[in-house]
Amino acid sequence: MDPSDAKALSQRKCKPCEGGTIPLTEKEARTYLQFLPGWELDPNRASIRKLYVMKHFLAAVKLIDTIAQVAEAEDHHPDLHLTGYRKLLIELSTHAIKGLSENDFILASKIENLPKELKEPLC
Repeated sequence: MDPSDAKALSQRKCKPCEGGTIPLTEKEARTYLQFLPGWELDPNRASIRKLYVMKHFLAAVKLIDTIAQVAEAEDHHPDLHLTGYRKLLIELSTHAIKGLSENDFILASKIENLPKELKEPLC
């Protein structure tokens, strides 16, 4: 992957993954993560995640709804975990290949660009 391509991740469209698609390597995943501040590779290297601490409960729910609309348009769906009334953990992986694909980073980039009411200061 050309790093200059990764900068435009949010402009790309998710592509359907076939069962024969090979998951990204750890090195490839880390290259993409350079362009996604705060996103982390899980210990098994099969997903990426980010925790947002929202201003309040309704801000978290609003972000979930916005993410749902973007995810549906991309036909690529994250796992969303709302705990402690305002802590929103987003996890992305490509279940069909049991690992990471470029789609995970495309959707993460689109999520990064969404408006958010975060708790101040950021945790």
